[in-house]
Amino acid sequence: MSDEAQEVTVADNEGYNLDRLDIWGEEQEFVVEAERTVAYAKATNDPIAQHLDGTYAPPVFAIVPAMVMMADATMSVVPDELMLRILHGEQDFRLHRPIVPGETLVVRAKPIGIQGKESGVVVTTLMETRSRTHGDLVNEQYFIGFFRGGEFAGNVGVPAPEHSFPTELREREPDFVAEQRFDEDQTFRYAEPAGDPMPIHLDDEFARQMGLPGIIVHGLCTIAFISHALITEISPDDPARLKRLAVRLTKPGLPKETITTSVWSAGDGAYAFETAGDENPGKFLITDGRAEFA
Repeated sequence: MSDEAQEVTVADNEGYNLDRLDIWGEEQEFVVEAERTVAYAKATNDPIAQHLDGTYAPPVFAIVPAMVMMADATMSVVPDELMLRILHGEQDFRLHRPIVPGETLVVRAKPIGIQGKESGVVVTTLMETRSRTHGDLVNEQYFIGFFRGGEFAGNVGVPAPEHSFPTELREREPDFVAEQRFDEDQTFRYAEPAGDPMPIHLDDEFARQMGLPGIIVHGLCTIAFISHALITEISPDDPARLKRLAVRLTKPGLPKETITTSVWSAGDGAYAFETAGDENPGKFLITDGRAEFA
């Protein structure tokens, strides 16, 4: 922690629980059922055989066992009045191996950093998933939550690892482009296997009351779409080669929207990407995307 960060105290930022930083929450077990991993694959239009037959869970399914702990850890450090203002800012999956149906996972989470921005507050949370069945580390995830309108002086703790788009890649055309389309009922199919029934994804009137154009696609559903677009092009016979998937979520996708992901090879098994929608020219759903394949 820098000297500047150390100078920020609870007195400077009243209402923030800085003593929760870098403290693991309670561990929770999650039994992985093939029926649910297959349902998750189908809910995200995943075409990969090993995901549809229950050999492996799709990579973004890693969020499902960690969802509740992620939310609890992130919101544990902010004042109560900010909790309902949270937006999903970034997600970084570090995949040591695929989740295998039939195993029991043990998941824990801890907030590791808080940063004040001009428009709000950023909280970084680390999740860790281990296998009770096999005794190994399955994945780690960094979640960045953005609290609109919050105020925080300075930076405390540790930020998430960097995954910004390499500017030199702009000098050439992408190595490949993937086009996909969200179904009209995508959010309704996704909500149950993902365990994410937030009304902005299911209730058009509620979503409009929240200032949205209507129902929006879950950000993690969008990430799941991109994951299988990448795997299908780069490693179709071995989805387990995907080892990292990091994104910045910039705009929500909409049902029936067509999205286009442009991908550049960055060398050594790494790829940079960004995903645009077709509802508004120049609208990006995902920026600063990075994928790493073994």
